[in-house]
Amino acid sequence: MFWAPRMRLLCEPSTWHSTAGPASMARWNNCMSPRPDLGPKPRLGYAESSLERATERRADAAALAASADDQHARTYLVAGDSIILNQAGAVCDPLFTSAQARTFGRTLETVFLGLCGDAPRFAIALEPQAAETLKTRDELVLTDLRSIAVRGLVEAEHLAPLAEGKALLNWHGRHRFCSTCGAATDLVEGGWRRDCPVCRAQHFPRTDPVVIMLAIAGERCVLGRSHRFQPGMWSCLAGFVEPGEAIEDAVRRETREEAGIVCGRVRYFASQPWPFPTSLMIGCHAEACSREIVIERAELDDARWFEREEVAAMLLRRHPDGLTTPPPMAIAYHIIRAWAEEEVSFDP
Repeated sequence: MFWAPRMRLLCEPSTWHSTAGPASMARWNNCMSPRPDLGPKPRLGYAESSLERATERRADAAALAASADDQHARTYLVAGDSIILNQAGAVCDPLFTSAQARTFGRTLETVFLGLCGDAPRFAIALEPQAAETLKTRDELVLTDLRSIAVRGLVEAEHLAPLAEGKALLNWHGRHRFCSTCGAATDLVEGGWRRDCPVCRAQHFPRTDPVVIMLAIAGERCVLGRSHRFQPGMWSCLAGFVEPGEAIEDAVRRETREEAGIVCGRVRYFASQPWPFPTSLMIGCHAEACSREIVIERAELDDARWFEREEVAAMLLRRHPDGLTTPPPMAIAYHIIRAWAEEEVSFDP
C-alpha cells in the first residue's frame, strides 16, 4: 500500500470477523471459499499474533530483567526502515539472541513484545546508519516490513510480532521528548510508556484508526485509484477517523468526500494492524444510496463502479485489461473478496 498521512485511498490491510453469520465464519476458519475458482482464502498480513503480550511483566522490573536473561529469549532487529533477517534460503529467520544483536551496532531502544510459549520476545532499534554496514554481510537480509509480507520472506507467525515491534519502536523514535515541557523522557515498562522526569507527564504509544471500506449496491461496488498506485491496481477507499467521530460516520464521510457516494448502513468486517507507522485499519462494507460518482481529484486519480464478475477477474489476476486488486496480505483484498463471494449484502 502507498500510505501517506493525508492520502485516503489505501491498498492495504485485520483479524477475521465475518458479518455474514456462522456459515460464512466456518468457511473462513476452514479456508474454504463459496467460489472455488478464487482458491483458498489467504492469511491476512500482520494479524493473528502468536504472542501472549504478558502485560503483567511490563511494570515488574525484575521480571523484565529475568526475561532478557532467559536463554530462550530472542529479539527482532530494526535499523531505520529496515528489518534485519538471517539468510536461511527462501524463508529467512528474523530472530536473534541479545548477544548477536549487540554485535550489529549501538542499541537505541529495547521493547518487550511478549511471550511465545515460555520464550520472551523483544524488539531492538539499532542506529539507522547500521543498516548500510549490515547490508554488506552475506548471511543477512535487510528489507522493509511491507516487502517481507508481500514476498513471504519469513514464516507467517512472525508478521504480527514484527508489526508490533516496528510500530512501537517507530513511536519511540518520534517521542523521545516530552510534549508538555520538552524535556528528554525515559523509557519505562518494557517500552510501553515514556515518563518525563521534569514535569512527571506520562506518554503512551498511539494508534491511529483508519477506516477502509467498500461501497456496494447489488452487483456493483466502488473502487478507486490513488495517484501513487502501481498501474492497473484499484482498491477500497480509506481515511483517518477524526476526533469525536464514530467508525460508521467516518466511513460515510470519507466515501462521500472521495467519490461523492452517499452511504447508509455500514457493517464492520475485520481489522488489521498497519505499522506504517502506527495505524489500525478498520475494514467495513457500506450500503451505497446514490450512484453518481464525483471524484475528489486532489485525493484520487480515478474511481468507478465495478461489476461483481469483473472484480472476481481482478482478484484472480485475469482481467482482460490487466486490472488488479491489492495483494492478499492487504485487508482491502479481503474486503473486496468477501463481496465478490457474495458473503456481504444489504438486501432487505
